[in-house]
Amino acid sequence: QVQLVESGGGLVQPGGSLRLSCAASGSIFSIYVMGWYQQAPGKQRELVARITSGGSTNYADSVKGRFTISRDNAKNTVYLQMNSLKPEDTAVYYCNAPLTATAARWTWGQGTQVTVSS
Repeated sequence: QVQLVESGGGLVQPGGSLRLSCAASGSIFSIYVMGWYQQAPGKQRELVARITSGGSTNYADSVKGRFTISRDNAKNTVYLQMNSLKPEDTAVYYCNAPLTATAARWTWGQGTQVTVSS
């Protein structure tokens, strides 16, 4: 079982930026598609960005052009660069290996809270 530890969240003003990190245990990390999920208050957790082992990326329309997912397979780490943040980006962010837009392969980590507010 892979363990996931997310970090990098915080409070930021609208228009600001944050960089999230997700460290994964285990040597199998590099072969999997990885993704970042967003769970806003009262809403279902949903995939907003994904990256293949080779570096191809896809984004939800809500974050396209503002968020960038990347990975460092040597460090077993996936990142989410979040720019031009909006209040509606406020959520807990989780990383995992996606199975569907809402389900994932491994046990969820604790997530990292992102709050966008003035």
